Amino acid sequence: MKDLVSVIVPVYNTESYLERCYDSIRLQDYSLWELIIVDDGSTDNSVMLTREYIKKYSLDKQMRIIQADHGGAGAARNIGISAANGEYICFVDSDDFVTSTYISKMLNQAVH
Repeated sequence: MKDLVSVIVPVYNTESYLERCYDSIRLQDYSLWELIIVDDGSTDNSVMLTREYIKKYSLDKQMRIIQADHGGAGAARNIGISAANGEYICFVDSDDFVTSTYISKMLNQAVH
C-alpha cells in the first residue's frame, strides 16, 4: 500500500544539523513522502542551507519551506500539519536524524 507521508521538520537555528537530518529523510526505503520544513524565524543560515539542499537534490516537488514567526516548535508543527498533503503525518526534529526504515515502519504500524 502506497500512501503519501508528510514529514514535518520545525527548524530554528540548527544549520549545523540540517544536512544530516534531511539526508536521513531523503534516503528512506519508502519513497512516497513530502518534507515540510517550517522555519520558525531562524537567524542563522538554516533557510539558505535548506534552499541549497532542495536545489542540490532536485527535491522541489517533494520538499518545501514555510516561513513562520518565532512561535516555538509546537506552533511550527501545527503550521506544518495545516500544509500537509499526506494521508499520514510524522515529525522529525531538525537536530535529529532517523533510520532508513523510519517511515516504512511507522506506516506499517499505522496500517496494520
